[in-house]
Amino acid sequence: MDYKQAYKSWLENPYFDEETKAELKSIEGDEKEIRDRFYADLEFGTAGLRGVIGAGINRMNVYTVRKATQGLANYIISKNGQEKGVAIAFDSRRMSPEFADEAACCLAANGIKAYVFESLRPTPELSFAVRYLGCISGINITASHNPPEYNGYKVYWEDGAQITPPHDAGIMSEVKAVTDYAAVKTMSVEEATTAGLYKKIGAEVDDAYMAELKKNVLHPECIEQTAKDLKIVYTPLHGTGNIPVRRVLKELGFENVFVVTEQELPDGEFPTVSYPNPEAAEAFELALKLAKEKDADLVLATDPDADRLGVYAKDSKTGEYVCLTGNMSGSFLADYEIGQKLAVEGKLPEDGELIKTIVTTNMVDAIAKHYGVKVTECLTGFKWIGREILRMETSGKGQYLFGFEESYGCLIGTHARDKDAIVASMALCEAAAFYKAQGKTIWDGMLEMYEKYGYYKDNVIAITHKGIEGLEKIKNIMSTLRENPPAAFGEYEVLVTRDYDKDIIKNVKTGEEKPTGIPKSNVLYYELNDDAWLAIRPSGTEPKIKLYYGVVGSDLSDAEAKSETLGKQVSALLDRLG
Repeated sequence: MDYKQAYKSWLENPYFDEETKAELKSIEGDEKEIRDRFYADLEFGTAGLRGVIGAGINRMNVYTVRKATQGLANYIISKNGQEKGVAIAFDSRRMSPEFADEAACCLAANGIKAYVFESLRPTPELSFAVRYLGCISGINITASHNPPEYNGYKVYWEDGAQITPPHDAGIMSEVKAVTDYAAVKTMSVEEATTAGLYKKIGAEVDDAYMAELKKNVLHPECIEQTAKDLKIVYTPLHGTGNIPVRRVLKELGFENVFVVTEQELPDGEFPTVSYPNPEAAEAFELALKLAKEKDADLVLATDPDADRLGVYAKDSKTGEYVCLTGNMSGSFLADYEIGQKLAVEGKLPEDGELIKTIVTTNMVDAIAKHYGVKVTECLTGFKWIGREILRMETSGKGQYLFGFEESYGCLIGTHARDKDAIVASMALCEAAAFYKAQGKTIWDGMLEMYEKYGYYKDNVIAITHKGIEGLEKIKNIMSTLRENPPAAFGEYEVLVTRDYDKDIIKNVKTGEEKPTGIPKSNVLYYELNDDAWLAIRPSGTEPKIKLYYGVVGSDLSDAEAKSETLGKQVSALLDRLG
């Protein structure tokens, strides 16, 4: 069926409601819009669904959510997991509560109990809830930090992590097999509740989650000592972090937590930011204004589903606020958590592991070497870090110390299996108290790290290529780089190439090849001289090609200059290839 036939089918099929048909009639004659909505099904990939909200097979709507849930239900039943149930959470986005109920009602119609949070909750709490409630799976309705017109559908398995092999392929296959929307099972919330297959959850899970977070505090005495003086500014960016972040900080004794009023309440329109992402400078505009008014020590922002944390730290010498990238804050927390665990307990586990993704800073390796712990690399996406935790648990070998990825996500503890901005906020505030007790700031601690390990500078550039034509451009760039591998990027010589799709690591000078040792992924990685590196991959959730790179300088300004030069050179190369 071509896109025109699919469009006509939705207009004529009595299964689809009148509101949906009215929306589709409003685009009659707009061939480009019709094609975009109907040229293909919204792909259920390894991260679930994510797309623009609207009518059509290539959009997020109640019908595509039901279809995805029917496929998930079929997979759960095939694994005899229906008795365990599924936990469901949702964020502040448009249609999030409605999509959550649609998923729950489809599960219930298939005889699978749904545990639905009574109101919006952060992603890491959903991850926690799956294991806490003993569920076979979890669903989170969120599009993370995407623009307001988007929503999404993330699937978790019983270990609390987003789906990985073999479950991802199994679920994708079942979703793809659902071809008739009208054949999808559903029932009303009232019917599901009466049948005991729809249950609201809330306070009990909240309390258990909070208790787990607080187990990770290393220096309560520092919090007590500085609680009256330390000043923290926080913004939830209209998302799910407001209540849990404020609650955990209050319960630990922090007295001066100032929340950005304009961004405090949930709002799926995200009226104060065009892009509710703590990686974006504009997201901090209001928070930094408040920080200067209050003379804050630390400024924090969580994204809408509160799995990512952005940070600005005060420079005590200039009084200005310095942005910490995900690599910087992740490295800082890795060093703090591992170093202070050693200081408090007197030793580290002999088989302790620090986990990073393949596009995360090389500073991690320097930290691990200092403490004598193992670095484990995995693919991009926090589910792979979750999978490493599962591997340690099931094998009895290895102890998780810390894990993070460059995209502003880390996990302290093993209460969840996804990145957790709530526990990260808690830990950074504790670290701020630790340094405040010494007359220092987080930025002072960061500078001490650079002196200790080296002036690492890492960056990410995302180049957007929208639509069908954009996908072709991205494919062309990746294939050209594979067929004609560069010998150098700017002033840096390529020493080793890693093609994670072909599972090959190749020494350029000797020609020696070996496997990567991790699952296949469409990523090209280049080890360069002077401990520099570069990686290129298509985004798994957005129409972008991403460029990750890192350099080491003699000081901050040297590292910045080297990074800027390399970024411009490689961006220009990708523009030519595209």
